[in-house]
Amino acid sequence: MMGTQKWRPGDRNLYLCMLSVHGRIRAQEPELGIDPDTGGQITYVLDLARTLAESPLVERVDLITRQIVDPALPSIYRTEREEIVPKAQIVRLPFGPRKYLRKESLWKYLDTLVDRCWNYLRAQERLPDFLHSHYADAGYVAMQLSQLLGIPLLHTGHSLGRIKKERLLAAGRRPPSIEREFQLEQRIAAEEQILQQATLVIASTNQEATEQYGRYDAHPPVMVIPPGVDLTRFGPPSTSTISEPAAVQKFLRHPKRPPILAIARPDERKNLLQLLDSFAQDPWLRAHANLVLVLGQRDSLGALPRAAQRVLTRLLFAIDDHDLYGSVAIPKHHEAEDIPTYYRWAARLGGVFINPALTEPFGLTLLEAAASGLPIVATADGGPTDIIANCHNGRLVDPLDPSDIQGALREALQDRSLWLKRARSGLRGVQRHYGWKNHVDTYLHRLSKIRQRYRKRERRLAVLRQPVPGSSAWLGGRELLISDIDNTLIGDADALARLGDWLLENRHQVAFGIATGRTLKGALEVLRAANAPTPELFITDVGSEIYFGKDHTPDAAWDSHIRHLWQRDSIVSTLRGIQGLRLQENSAQRACKVSYYVNPEHPDSVRHAEQALQEKNLRAQMIFSHGRFLDVLPVQASKGHALHFLAYRWGKSMQSFLVAGDSGNDAEMLRGDTLAVIVGNHSPELEELRDHPNCYFAHGAYAAGILEGIAHYGFPIKEQE
Repeated sequence: MMGTQKWRPGDRNLYLCMLSVHGRIRAQEPELGIDPDTGGQITYVLDLARTLAESPLVERVDLITRQIVDPALPSIYRTEREEIVPKAQIVRLPFGPRKYLRKESLWKYLDTLVDRCWNYLRAQERLPDFLHSHYADAGYVAMQLSQLLGIPLLHTGHSLGRIKKERLLAAGRRPPSIEREFQLEQRIAAEEQILQQATLVIASTNQEATEQYGRYDAHPPVMVIPPGVDLTRFGPPSTSTISEPAAVQKFLRHPKRPPILAIARPDERKNLLQLLDSFAQDPWLRAHANLVLVLGQRDSLGALPRAAQRVLTRLLFAIDDHDLYGSVAIPKHHEAEDIPTYYRWAARLGGVFINPALTEPFGLTLLEAAASGLPIVATADGGPTDIIANCHNGRLVDPLDPSDIQGALREALQDRSLWLKRARSGLRGVQRHYGWKNHVDTYLHRLSKIRQRYRKRERRLAVLRQPVPGSSAWLGGRELLISDIDNTLIGDADALARLGDWLLENRHQVAFGIATGRTLKGALEVLRAANAPTPELFITDVGSEIYFGKDHTPDAAWDSHIRHLWQRDSIVSTLRGIQGLRLQENSAQRACKVSYYVNPEHPDSVRHAEQALQEKNLRAQMIFSHGRFLDVLPVQASKGHALHFLAYRWGKSMQSFLVAGDSGNDAEMLRGDTLAVIVGNHSPELEELRDHPNCYFAHGAYAAGILEGIAHYGFPIKEQE
């Protein structure tokens, strides 16, 4: 049975690292419904961590999230470590501003979090066996860590940007407005990358697995594992004297009428205005039921995010327009322990729970209602289709059709025998299909199979703790200045000479290296011709090769590390015939790099090439630079990944590296915690980094810009861990 799955002899129990980086996550009495970022995902990750930690096959669970130092919030959010249960803990890492931010504002700081996570993981006695990311922002971070460390990536989307965009458009929102508020294009692009790199995607429903993920170009393995519900918190009413929650007493003129209960965030996707209008426009519902909207917590409308303000304001105007005073409750506050009471009270009065969302990836509140003996009405999108198919406890509706919503609510409230049948069926179904232990048993069974495919991973990761051959003699305790060559180091002979003098003067504190798209031979030739300083470290071919010292000793461990999942011949074959791409000369090709010229008359060539690789499930990364060069590399190869690889083995922080570049193939090493210098003559594609922390845009061009960056940072500086 899956619950008795054992590891192979000699296997250690699992160390799992989960990432859920937005929202206010705490182990005890989590704040749910405070804003759009404190919803069901927080309950999901906490319950999953708790249940995993209870398994004898799991040694440790870390849940990495964001450290928030905000006087307006409880002090627990600034605590670096918080135990969830024995063997499971929340790890809070700082990145971006100290105050609380909504998730859409975090994207430009995520590269810093990659380095903070990387520092945390390398300080542990062992690396995690799996990374499991939740939502697109955490997926972006975990994808980078997976590539750097070779750790299998599991991903749970919770909601998907492409689906959200479709539903907002269907609801009448204009594309520019959607993009301004949610920045969905960036999120969708990241989701495509995550899905391309993920070892396994965990979905909650069959509809999510096939229809929602099916809208993406990448097609990773997807496994459906329904989440669970905490049956110790949610259960049917045990007495006939349950009174209405105190927060709704002042709202309802006839408190004994059966409530139509909705519990959701004040978010446009939840379609709450449609629900209220449907209730208001049905005379029978108005005469025989109450509408109870539990929409998170607020002290004042003005203190809420603008999107939530907009939703609540429209609801309040609609209540007034329809004169629904006495029939609608919309309380301002509730505690976590009040939520089970709402469900039981509604069940005791013969009410119904409704989720009318435009899109619903799963619908945890539907399970909570079912576990409380409350029939449901739910959107015919996503998770509710599976829940009702398993539990037979309600009806699906078109969330954009008021008559469909009205008919389903009347049916649920008018037919007592049908109500009882659905209530009992829901209780049986949720216990049979939606327990957390069943979820974790299935989860660990699949992980055991993945682990068997990654036997060589342990040997590959072992090199990360070995010293770099031949490097310790020259590196010592020095920091490193790493520069691109073309249009960064070279271009101004006088400034290059001044930089050479600076390096000579600081040679006992700073080692000099280059990171270039050129081959080693080509790099040496152009450096000699320019009378440039002699590097001690060469990262060449866009990060696919590393060489040390005067003898240019290749790093065989790096070569072994990046070859994982690399299928060069298949990539060349797949991209043959893509209009606008032409292979560069043989001298530019390497074992772990395929290089192309891109015809500017075919601007979609790179996108078509990326789609072609995704369709064949060929894992690679594509680096487009100077508007005409395309390099296809292993997913673990790049200038930035090479720096991380070396820093890991040398025991250096990323702030020990001052890096300088001018073009797109430098971008990855310029993000994060490195001290980045972007020279004044940089290519337009680097403008996107202007708002990133630790990215200094110099006024000076070429080597003069590097010297300006050195002065800006006061480099070399004392190493910071």
